[in-house]
Amino acid sequence: MHCMRVRIFTEPQQGASYHQLLAVALVAEDCGFDAFFRSDHYLSMGPGEGLPGSTDAWVTLAGLARDTTTIRLGTLVSSATFRLPGPLAITVAEVDAMSGGRVELGLGTGWFEQEHTAYGIPFPPLGERFERLEEQLQIVSGLWSTAPGERYSFTGKHYELKNSPALPKPVQRPHPPIVIGGGGPRRTPRLAAQFASEYNLPFAPPQSTKTQFDTVRRACEDADRDPSTLTLSAAVVVCCGSDETEVERRAAAIGRQPAELRENGAAGTPAEVVEKLNAYAEAGADTVYLQVLDLDDLDQLRLLASEVTPGVG
Repeated sequence: MHCMRVRIFTEPQQGASYHQLLAVALVAEDCGFDAFFRSDHYLSMGPGEGLPGSTDAWVTLAGLARDTTTIRLGTLVSSATFRLPGPLAITVAEVDAMSGGRVELGLGTGWFEQEHTAYGIPFPPLGERFERLEEQLQIVSGLWSTAPGERYSFTGKHYELKNSPALPKPVQRPHPPIVIGGGGPRRTPRLAAQFASEYNLPFAPPQSTKTQFDTVRRACEDADRDPSTLTLSAAVVVCCGSDETEVERRAAAIGRQPAELRENGAAGTPAEVVEKLNAYAEAGADTVYLQVLDLDDLDQLRLLASEVTPGVG
């Protein structure tokens, strides 16, 4: 059994400056975490304004591409409603070059209606959002996979590209990993089997994660794809303390209760967190994303790196 990759996942729309995110990414890199990912949202959720205000995921990752050296960088997940697929392919390819080939593109339908209305972004019904996501996946991977000197064209229901030079090419060949996430029973597994390097199921308990992974493996078989070629990942909120007092302090800092976090996340002492993460490994996860909500608590990252990741997988 190979070791499960452990990645750090942040939610900057809840309130984070670039410099806070950079501090987390640098400590994560220094501690040997596999990747630094961020959500792609334009509005905070829940109480508070999320000051200083939301930041753009791909602008952040471009900065981190230059300000970090080894850690992988990506979105969990970008919304297909936010960007046109052609410019998105250009943006991600450029950030891939800026990072020396360390970028991953998580792409989903988008779901948070308020952020769309707050910033004037069209928010079509779910059926159309899935259609747009599928066309975007075809276009982005098609542009990236077009041979140098060739042209790319696409005619779909929502997007049309004519005679595109399909440039720039990303550094990673054939292209950066594409991550598709979500718990849907049919469309999401089918899209993951067709287009993704990685399928992610966020915030589900280990048993239902295992069930959904089985569904995705079947979708791969239905698409004549070897299921072992698709990375399977989970995402879980983390709240780890060296003792109960520290667990309680870290839970309070993110407005949660230790008992609730133990049930719904990976929380408690390092031994408890290791046990929960290993339950995801047993469910079939190759990778786990630890959702870090207190971005100023860099000591938690160091505790996770020293006391948790050595025991995982």
